[in-house]
Amino acid sequence: MWMFDQAKQRIGHHYPDAQVPILGRDGEPTGKHTQAPVIAWLWARTVICPNPACGIRMPLVRSWWLSKKKGKEAYVVPKIVPDTTSPGGRRVEFAIGHDPHLAPGKDIEGTVDRKGATCIACHSAVEFKYIREKGRAKQVREQLMAIIAEGDRRRIYLKPTSAHISSADLPQPESVPLGSLPDATLGFRVQAYGMTDYVDLFTNRQLTALVTFSDLVAEAREMALKDALAAGRPRGESLARGGVGAEAYADAVATYLSMAISKLADWSSSICSWINGVEKVRNTFPRHAIAMTWDFIEVNVLSNAVGNFGNHVTWVSSGIDSVPADQVPGFSHQADAASRDYSGLLVSTDPPYYDNIGYSDLSDFFYVWLRRSLRGIHPDLFGTMLVPKKEELVANPYRHGGRVKAEKFFEEGFERVFAHTRQSASPEYPITVFYAFKQSELEKEGIASTGWSTLLEGMIRAGWTITATWPVRSERSGRMISVGTNALASSIVLALRPRKETASATDRMGFLSALHAELEEALPRIHEGAIAPADLRQTILGPGMAVFSRFSRVLEDDGSTMSVKTALALINQTFDALQNEHDAELDADTRFCLDWFRSYGWDTRPYGDAESLAVPLGLSVDGIARGGVLTSGGGKVALIKPLDLDSRWDPAHDDRLSLWEVTCHLARAYATEGREEAARLMAGVKGKVDLDEVNRLATRLYELMESQDASTAGLFNGLGGAWADVSATSTTIRPAAVAETLFGEEI
Repeated sequence: MWMFDQAKQRIGHHYPDAQVPILGRDGEPTGKHTQAPVIAWLWARTVICPNPACGIRMPLVRSWWLSKKKGKEAYVVPKIVPDTTSPGGRRVEFAIGHDPHLAPGKDIEGTVDRKGATCIACHSAVEFKYIREKGRAKQVREQLMAIIAEGDRRRIYLKPTSAHISSADLPQPESVPLGSLPDATLGFRVQAYGMTDYVDLFTNRQLTALVTFSDLVAEAREMALKDALAAGRPRGESLARGGVGAEAYADAVATYLSMAISKLADWSSSICSWINGVEKVRNTFPRHAIAMTWDFIEVNVLSNAVGNFGNHVTWVSSGIDSVPADQVPGFSHQADAASRDYSGLLVSTDPPYYDNIGYSDLSDFFYVWLRRSLRGIHPDLFGTMLVPKKEELVANPYRHGGRVKAEKFFEEGFERVFAHTRQSASPEYPITVFYAFKQSELEKEGIASTGWSTLLEGMIRAGWTITATWPVRSERSGRMISVGTNALASSIVLALRPRKETASATDRMGFLSALHAELEEALPRIHEGAIAPADLRQTILGPGMAVFSRFSRVLEDDGSTMSVKTALALINQTFDALQNEHDAELDADTRFCLDWFRSYGWDTRPYGDAESLAVPLGLSVDGIARGGVLTSGGGKVALIKPLDLDSRWDPAHDDRLSLWEVTCHLARAYATEGREEAARLMAGVKGKVDLDEVNRLATRLYELMESQDASTAGLFNGLGGAWADVSATSTTIRPAAVAETLFGEEI
């Protein structure tokens, strides 16, 4: 609070309150105003229109919307007005609109899309090439579009005023962190627009605030030191030298305050944007990249709303509150993973993955501010101008002379780290490795992708046996997809143990024989673990790779060593074979439905097609239709989609239950009515069908339908992922027959 108050004294005049009109009972302005604290300012980048007949300074805006909340609609209204002092003799000014019937439509959502920009005055199309040229020439400007103030349980949107425009018009601070953005690297999109240094990512007011707070850290440290000494704590050594006295205490306080400034930087750059659906700020790093933002948000760091300095201090302090300080102290060290000693350690690592994230280049965004505050406190960590990058294990093409060389550097380094870890690892405990897929890679190559198999190959060559691959729900709920189901987990945790030095070799037949036996044994255990169907193929790789990697070598028929990619393909083939073997044990109606879907999906087909599938199973088409899973009439037959099944279905009065019917009804009920209804139906079929088989069939149906009908497949993925919860709830539901006995027929 002392830092906050000091900052307010020094720079508070740059953050004026807003003048909000007072409305009368008729909703019209009374001519009077009241003050309200500003939450943020919304700015648009601008360039001169390239049309010689126009030449106006045109705003580059992603969306005119400020709020899309029903009853709270607000949007920016651009107007072209004469102005002899502006380029082209005209300028754009902004007002605020609230009438949803007059709100921007799809045709005028903004002035920038993926193809380029459009001039709001002459409607000329403007290429990104032109905007980039102007950016590199430092001819891109900013114009205030709206003021966002704090109202009574709502945001207040106001048009720009000269006072608020001038409050942001200040020079760049004399002392700002030095550091240039990389010329071309992973996760950066702004250099092409003239942003060449890290300070270019901030407005001058943002730089002033960050410099002020950073400099206040040293003053706050001196206050903490005086307090500690006054409390009787001995001065002692510094924190960097392992001290625990007053000096170390003051260093720790300064370190935590600097972490809060790191978060302040994340929420106080000109890359931040406004989320009009929820009326909130999107920070600089919603993902591991710095992308170009056309209209950007500048938060009020001295307010009581989102993004202010106090909020970030609370974030850091809440983390400290969660640390078990009365336990054995923990330590964090910066070291090279390829050379450090791992003796006596349990290892859990989330290694880099090729060029997925440019860690060091992106971390410079924070490093330049941390170094300003902490260079004297942690001299070993902040001895360089920017983060060291030469040995970083990332496949960065610009650093290694192209993609091929970059990938070779990464793969060799990756294997070297795991080989070194293997030398001192304990055979008593596994190590865990977290692995993140690229979604684009998953879509293109599947789980046998080149990157995935190459990393597994490196681990196995380094002397490790892979004993498990488990999906981890590491993504926030915002990544959920259709009907309450999860997308394929993007994170996988691998369990590895050192392979025995005496491990023997085997041939392809020996591998396949062991694989079939062990996968058959593992599948029921995996189903018991309530793995979502979308994750089953990832999970089955664990026991599969455990078989493959426990051998010193698996020999092909020509004497060559089997590759991991081939092993992954064989694991998937064996899994499919086991699924097909199990299909033969299902009830006849379910086997008919499986065969029908494989052949025709949800299509309507002639009666004869259905009869040709039903007769070999000893069934009649009319009998299957009476089972409630098929429509038959007028010489046409079709499977009924789960969402089209009768929601009044009562299993107690269904004399022809099939696994297919039960599974589809449970998936429908869970997706449309929730866990309680699905649990009620599950309780009604207990003792009539094998529920373990229903769970297995949900996974099977997801697998079958994923490529043909993703939305229906999602129903079964949702049921499979929630199976444990639905099953547990079903045990609390009294069966209908018991209820009737206890309470009478009407109940």
